[in-house]
Amino acid sequence: MKRVIVLSVLFVSINLFAQTRPTIEWVSIPAGSFYMGNPGIKGDSYKDAPRHQVTLSAFKMSKYEVTFNQYDLFCDATGRKKPNDHGWGRGNRPVIFITWEDAVAFARWVGARLPTEAEWEYACKAGTSTPFNTGSNLTTEQANYNGTLPYKDNAAGENRKKTLPVGSFEPNAWGLYDMHGNVREYCSDWYGAYSTSPQTNPKGPSTGALRVTRGGSWDWPAGHCRSAYRSMDNPITPVHCVGFRLVSIK
Repeated sequence: MKRVIVLSVLFVSINLFAQTRPTIEWVSIPAGSFYMGNPGIKGDSYKDAPRHQVTLSAFKMSKYEVTFNQYDLFCDATGRKKPNDHGWGRGNRPVIFITWEDAVAFARWVGARLPTEAEWEYACKAGTSTPFNTGSNLTTEQANYNGTLPYKDNAAGENRKKTLPVGSFEPNAWGLYDMHGNVREYCSDWYGAYSTSPQTNPKGPSTGALRVTRGGSWDWPAGHCRSAYRSMDNPITPVHCVGFRLVSIK
């Protein structure tokens, strides 16, 4: 009888443990090589250079940016304070006002990690070599960014002035949503100068002051949402335009 009770308690505990963790939808990203950085388009950021070849092993990336729904479960389970939603609502909007360490802690909690900068760019490009995975232009019908500041001489669009629920637009060719705009996404790398030689599974500098973020955000111009565009953020300062997505470690 005692053994039955113990097994029952264990079964319930396992079920509760599983229920506290959100479901993450993964997309398989194939192994391959690509050219990382600015392909030499005049006027684009010097930070994206030099262009160099990178080879990556296969990995799995989360289909969407981590949402408030998912992150709030983490807070409930661990006792962390829930981050501010800036008055825009929670639910399926990407979580904001989190630090880099918060993102890493959530990733570990669900058995994942943050993507490297190289993994992020490779997955964003999804086999393309154009400024955006949508081609040579990005419109506000394709992503959430400050449409009053278009890329080069393209037409202006809408400025929504806030995040949108994840998956509000079409995915890229590999099935990943919101790789351009909505929120900048933390990568695992410290920000530093690019290598001038070919690299395999690079992880960035061993030390630094700022963490790489990628993808641009709802308040940034289209040019800062390019696949190759590099940005960096203070890892200990939560802001209303930075979130994250995951890479599976399983």
